[in-house]
Amino acid sequence: MLKQPSQKYRPFPPVHLPDRHWPNRTLSRAPIWCSVDLRDGNQALAVPMNVGQKLEMFHTLVKCGFKEIEVGFPSSSNTEFTFNRRLIEEKRAPEDVWLQVLVQAREDLIERTVESLIGAKKAIIHLYNSTSPAQRRVVFGKSKDEIKAIAVQGAKWIQERLPRLKGTEVMLQYSPESFSATEVEFAREISEAVMDVWQPTPERKMILNLPDTVEVAMPNVYADQIEWMCRNLRNRDSLIVSLHTHNDRCTGVAATELGLLAGADRVEGTLFGNGERTGNLDIVTVALNLYQHGIDPRLDFSNLNALIEVYERCTGMTVPPRQPYAGELVFTAFSGSHQDAIRKGLAEWKTGRTENWDVPYLTIDPNDIGREYREVIRVNSQSGKGGVAYLLESEFGIVLPKEMQREFGPLANDEVDRLGREVSGVELRAMFWREYVERTKPWQLQGFETESRNGLVRCHARMLRDGTPAELHGEGNGPLAALVHGFSTIGVPRFEIASYSEHALSSGEAAAAIAYIQIKHSDGRTRWGAGVDTNIELASVRAVLSALNRS
Repeated sequence: MLKQPSQKYRPFPPVHLPDRHWPNRTLSRAPIWCSVDLRDGNQALAVPMNVGQKLEMFHTLVKCGFKEIEVGFPSSSNTEFTFNRRLIEEKRAPEDVWLQVLVQAREDLIERTVESLIGAKKAIIHLYNSTSPAQRRVVFGKSKDEIKAIAVQGAKWIQERLPRLKGTEVMLQYSPESFSATEVEFAREISEAVMDVWQPTPERKMILNLPDTVEVAMPNVYADQIEWMCRNLRNRDSLIVSLHTHNDRCTGVAATELGLLAGADRVEGTLFGNGERTGNLDIVTVALNLYQHGIDPRLDFSNLNALIEVYERCTGMTVPPRQPYAGELVFTAFSGSHQDAIRKGLAEWKTGRTENWDVPYLTIDPNDIGREYREVIRVNSQSGKGGVAYLLESEFGIVLPKEMQREFGPLANDEVDRLGREVSGVELRAMFWREYVERTKPWQLQGFETESRNGLVRCHARMLRDGTPAELHGEGNGPLAALVHGFSTIGVPRFEIASYSEHALSSGEAAAAIAYIQIKHSDGRTRWGAGVDTNIELASVRAVLSALNRS
């Protein structure tokens, strides 16, 4: 890297817009969405989708609620043309879905494109040519007027062929490709030249797509460009201003959201941002960002896992684990403090005490997009007692008392640290069982009977003490008090029960109950124990033995 990059690179010049309005606006409704997964996303694949895969992806996009889908570049290959024809001839496109096709300003390509649309119900013909200074100089070697002439001629070739699409509702779209790197005055000039050919009206609008083809500036500059165009184009009410951002500076989402504030009506992008170089706009992210603010995105991502499965199968791409909303790990928390906050926030939400979603670290309810709460908290060596407690409760119905969480949490973390990896709920339960429920030395219960007379309970316990049979008799105001008294009669150092709780386990545990008991020794030491049995009295006795065994 250069020590003085300014010798090679220059900052992108800002747009002169001192009275910009977009910073003071807020979004209140979703834009018109257009998926370009079947064109931009497809072009960026090492192995492009075949017709079957494109058909599956198309139907998936329709199911999500897209009403405009750029189905490809029908003049570019037989596969693209055939796919378009199958959509139309097999009546696969719903009547309210627009089939958008892309074409350069070349007559032979326009001819083939129009041919691919014959018989369609609704079609958007998307014409483009590149307009930036670098493209004009390096690629075309043409002046501004010559570049404008290409766009005008392409618009005329399309206009001349529209009678061939009788019975098809046609909308026309123009993109000055590399708009964001083009002088805004020239972008307006060439766009208005195309408008002069197509003659849009407020009743029959055309789409003016203003692509951030290669991100060359911060997203606020793109917003200034969009607002400048919206304020300076003539007949703005005859246009649908559209955005098409890429992600070269990793700000495609930000550029789109600011562009909408700046006055745009429509957004093009791909589901998870697949596209050339660093990718296109991630529509799922922008749509769910709106949803998070209480705005209906008019797209259905309620089963995001199923959508990801289709996307990955058709494209061969994978959704990264940290992809916003869609990634495997985005609703997880490994930090103990985060886990505790999430667990408490979810508990509050379930009680209905809050009107709006406000769970720490979770921007939306995972359940709204087909995820589950059990995915929220996972446990590794960085996790705290809150995460451990959450998994035991959510997956197995084991509700640890708070003090017991403080005891078991560090024990579990030590074991997870030894393993050096994340552990599952099943593994965590096994750790708990080994530490508490399965403790059989020195004390192991063989039998326990009680009788009650005049408010006094007498117990008889048969046990093994380090494998040797032992019996005890005790009395008290309840079975546990009698058991504690019985231990004192056979020389066990005195202890008392400091805390007790119990609850039923899930039906998967054969309707068993679990008891948690904390004992306190005469020297002040405390230990927790847990016992499981179909009889709650026996579960409590087992919990006392568990605590003694752990002492």
